[in-house]
Amino acid sequence: MTLAIVCPLVLLGGVVDAVAGGGGLITLPSYLIAGVPPHLAIATNQLSAAIGSTASTVRLWRNGFVNVALALPAALFGFLGSVGGARITLLVPEGVLRYVLLVLLPVVAVVVMRRKNLAAKEREMPWNRRWLLVAACSLACGLYNGFYGPGSGTFTLLAFTTVAGMGLKDASGDMKIWNLSANIASIITFALSGQMWWLVGCVAGVFGMAGHYVGAGLVLKDGTRIVRPVIVLVLVILFVRTALELAGVIA
Repeated sequence: MTLAIVCPLVLLGGVVDAVAGGGGLITLPSYLIAGVPPHLAIATNQLSAAIGSTASTVRLWRNGFVNVALALPAALFGFLGSVGGARITLLVPEGVLRYVLLVLLPVVAVVVMRRKNLAAKEREMPWNRRWLLVAACSLACGLYNGFYGPGSGTFTLLAFTTVAGMGLKDASGDMKIWNLSANIASIITFALSGQMWWLVGCVAGVFGMAGHYVGAGLVLKDGTRIVRPVIVLVLVILFVRTALELAGVIA
């Protein structure tokens, strides 16, 4: 039953992520809608997200969208930040975390769907300063990724382009390297704490890869018009299910 609910939504999340970003706003709620406890939901979502985004990461690497010199600090500090964020999440009681997620989900959804256009060209900046800014942005976004997850790729891309002054091409590739490293850090941290549903995460990850593949092949004039109602619908389902659960109507 869990796979029947999660896999189609993770597939849809992969399509949305490839088209316009924000797929995590669909994939994490899918686990919660299926009744997976919050800690386990966040952990397993990180696993399926890492598997789902691997294909697009490799594709960007092969096509020269990765600035290796900046990808290294992005990966390192993203890893460290994500470990810290995951450990903070594990300290939050399950009942409290459920309410935290309900507050964060709509807030992040609004921020992601209203994000500004990204700068296509790189800003002139001393190398050492750019390196430090990339490291700082990676650490901060890594903390958020480990603690919660959805929207972290979008936030990191915005940080790389607006704060670190990177061009969109390098920022997109380095963000993918950061994202994969941060997800791996979260997976390790949650797994060592016994909070990982390996079977569901791996199966859902395959559906996520399929979604990324389908989304990458779509030619849409305005993907946002499709993405927004899908995200809103999933959030509404999550809120209704949680309300019924709190009311004692469902277990």
